Amino acid sequence: MSPPQRRRRFPKAPPQEKPAPPPAAEGEDGQGRTRDLERLYVVTGQADGADRAELDLVTLIVACADAPPSAQPEQSALLRLCQAPMSVAEVSAYLNLPFSVVTVLLTELLTAELVQARAPIVRSELPDRSLLEAVMHGLQKL
Repeated sequence: MSPPQRRRRFPKAPPQEKPAPPPAAEGEDGQGRTRDLERLYVVTGQADGADRAELDLVTLIVACADAPPSAQPEQSALLRLCQAPMSVAEVSAYLNLPFSVVTVLLTELLTAELVQARAPIVRSELPDRSLLEAVMHGLQKL
């Protein structure tokens, strides 16, 4: 067995200094994204947690009507998104809003009957495919 061979070391290039990021302004985090906490408070208003609708992440939301002219921009965007059934988690992700803010918006829209909340379809509640095929064949024989 031969001893390990030494590799020649080459001098490393001096580390280049990155320019320091500008100091974060009020309401911004270090990555330049604006945390608009005041805007979220305005969107949700002074709503208590007690009067929120019982929604979870997989509840499907479907818009029943177009946004009224008096609707907030977030509510209008939510109604446009939910033309087809969409889960609360998807709405939260697409609007880039926290789940709690989306539940407050949805509670207001549910109260105004602009959206409907539906429980997700549970696969075990669907009829068995073989049963459906048997019914179809029976109907075809008639």
